[in-house]
Amino acid sequence: MITVYFKGVPCHIYGELPQIGVRAPGFSLVGKDLNEIKSIELLGKRVLLNIFPSFDTGVCAMSVRRFNVEASKLKNTVVLCVSMDLPFAASRFCATEGIDNVFTASAFRSPMFSQKYGMQLIDGPLAGLFARSIVIIDENGIVKYTQLVEEITNEPDYSAAIAALTE
Repeated sequence: MITVYFKGVPCHIYGELPQIGVRAPGFSLVGKDLNEIKSIELLGKRVLLNIFPSFDTGVCAMSVRRFNVEASKLKNTVVLCVSMDLPFAASRFCATEGIDNVFTASAFRSPMFSQKYGMQLIDGPLAGLFARSIVIIDENGIVKYTQLVEEITNEPDYSAAIAALTE
């Protein structure tokens, strides 16, 4: 089991992030309009998975805002902000915040996502939600970059993620 921290409290996650250089596990998530977002439909584009606990936390909201700004500068790139939040909450957040360059993706109907991407917290205050992480998948469906943020209340390394997308 991998240990991450929430405000210094140890929490464990189920599984591991996919390894760099391997084919990214397939997924099907739910978009803000209850439409399916399938990984197979994203082939040919670079994909940044911004995985986090909930839109209703300050750090998660900051990461969505930051990647929304960055996404506007990236060509042939889809940024998916993935959480267990219901699509309605994600849609409301994006409407309120003026978020229009990233896509929200809920895993509430996709237990296999957390198993394949290894991000579900199995204990601690946020058990059942996702640990904070980044996964970048290239145009051919190969994992190019990953980051598991050790302290969930910290932001991801935006510079490293953007650099991996633009290499």
